[in-house]
Amino acid sequence: MSAVREQLPEGRYGRSADERADRKLKVTGAVLGVLFLGMMGWFGWHYVVDSKISAEMIKFDVMSPTEVQVHLEIRKDEGVKGVCTLRSRAEDGAEVARKDVRIDDPAGRVDDVFTLRTTALATSAELVGCTAR
Repeated sequence: MSAVREQLPEGRYGRSADERADRKLKVTGAVLGVLFLGMMGWFGWHYVVDSKISAEMIKFDVMSPTEVQVHLEIRKDEGVKGVCTLRSRAEDGAEVARKDVRIDDPAGRVDDVFTLRTTALATSAELVGCTAR
C-alpha cells in the first residue's frame, strides 16, 4: 500500500491562495490604518489651530436663591467676537440656569463677571464652552 498525498509539495508551486489573501488583507489594513491616523491628526490640528477663543471660570458666587455671578477670564485673538455658554446646577444636579454671554470686547484678554438668573437655589456654576463668531 502506498500513502496518498492530499496536499501539494510545500514550496513547489508558489504561494497558496490563502497566503495571497492574507497578504492583501494585511496591506489593506495597514493602508486604512495610516489613512485613519492621518485623518485624526488633521482634525486635531484644525481643532487646536482654529480655536480663536478660550475661557476659564475663575470663580462663582451664589448671591441669592435666584442669582449666581460667574467670573470669567477670556483669551482670544484681538478683534475676535464670541459667545460663551454658562450653566448653573442645583444640589440634585438639575440645571437651574443657562445663559449665552456675548464677548464683544476687542481686547485679547477679557476679565468679566456675568450674572445668571436661576429658577432655584444653585450650588454650582460651570463654563460649558466658547465659540468665535
